[in-house]
Amino acid sequence: MVAPPVPSPSRTDAFPRTTWVELVATARRQVRCTHDERRALSQELLVRAGATAEPEARAEMLDAVIGLNHRVALAVARRYSDRGIDLEDLEQAAAEGLVKAVRRFDPARQHDLLSYAVPSIRGEVLRFFRDHGWMVRPPRRVQELQLALRRASSDLSISTGREATPDEVREATGTSRADYAEAGSALGCFTPASLDQPPESGSTVTLGDTLAAEDALGAAEARLILGGVLGHLGERDATVLYLRFFEEKSQREIGTRFGVTQATVSRWLGEILAELRGAIEGTAEPVTAVA
Repeated sequence: MVAPPVPSPSRTDAFPRTTWVELVATARRQVRCTHDERRALSQELLVRAGATAEPEARAEMLDAVIGLNHRVALAVARRYSDRGIDLEDLEQAAAEGLVKAVRRFDPARQHDLLSYAVPSIRGEVLRFFRDHGWMVRPPRRVQELQLALRRASSDLSISTGREATPDEVREATGTSRADYAEAGSALGCFTPASLDQPPESGSTVTLGDTLAAEDALGAAEARLILGGVLGHLGERDATVLYLRFFEEKSQREIGTRFGVTQATVSRWLGEILAELRGAIEGTAEPVTAVA
């Protein structure tokens, strides 16, 4: 007796007399189906799409495969929810990964679409995190290391049945302690702490209340810059500046104190300020002492 021919591993032989149009219609009706049903129908559509010479037919069959496996892409996206990016954006990235995987899939070399597609979907979601998920953006090297560490931690947890330790993750990825610590310090960059939250439990102020106002920062910067040149002022010039800008005395009052006219005080101030500005901008020597 002659043994029956062995079917091609790329074919399911579950739809011997079904046209591709009927297959597409079946796929579009399969909102919920078992893993085996989805796998068999996807494989058949992919085989026929690869064999057809009609671009429109091929496009329709590939679209049907994408729709049939869309729920898988959504499930991958949900694994990365609550990490600072809207789930809708993650689902869009996952869908793009699925589309790319379906279009690149070669049924002559691969016999299970999802084994090929899920890593592609996951990679697309992680790339979206890398490019769009950082409100405070660390260096690209730190971003990529953090993603690699998270992936290794997840894989180790699955294989060992418990949460992976930092040493196990570092050993699996070949990461030094310093690099591991640097990547860990960037964990809050996805979702930095809100300025509206209190710095500690029971506090009546918010983080925003503890930050210096913009004007205060400007004043601090001005004091820092002026500190390097004010030390070169003579006693008279320093006193004139103090009376005018700190005690807010008028030029007439300053002139009375020094026994000079208001015009003289105005000239002094102009010369002092011009020399200070020149010293700060690097266009003049620091102000020399005036007796």
